[in-house]
Amino acid sequence: MKAHLIAVGEKPPSWVTEGFEDFKKRLSHSLPLQLHEVAPGIRGKGRDAQRATFEEGQRVLECIPKGAWVVALDGPGKTWSSEQLAQRMEHWRGQGRDLVFLIGGPEGHAAEVRARADECWSLGPLTLPHMLVRVVVAEQLYRATSLLANHPYHRA
Repeated sequence: MKAHLIAVGEKPPSWVTEGFEDFKKRLSHSLPLQLHEVAPGIRGKGRDAQRATFEEGQRVLECIPKGAWVVALDGPGKTWSSEQLAQRMEHWRGQGRDLVFLIGGPEGHAAEVRARADECWSLGPLTLPHMLVRVVVAEQLYRATSLLANHPYHRA
């Protein structure tokens, strides 16, 4: 099973790239993780934010591998503790399908993306910078795989 993180936004700051790459490397044996960056829609004065979100959504949908289980990162989604995420990971592994995690743009996900998602995951009520979410998701996936492997990384 492989995991894909499809994220709206390009050219992250170096600290985001370094943090993500660190957890990607740690995950390489238990859950290979690949990042797909999607160009954001054009926003600004006189621009339609809904149109930008729709265009982003179309690009996101094009990146989703066929047959994958899709988890959209979304505020109204389910919140999981690290232990609950590990249980979800065990369930996903049992399906034998690739995993896709989606991070939307400034206005969130397009309706078509939400409709494609098999489930939605919320990181909680805080508003986080979307670039930071990349690192948080990668870290939590590493933590979940560590819990399943009885690795001491997670010390609750």
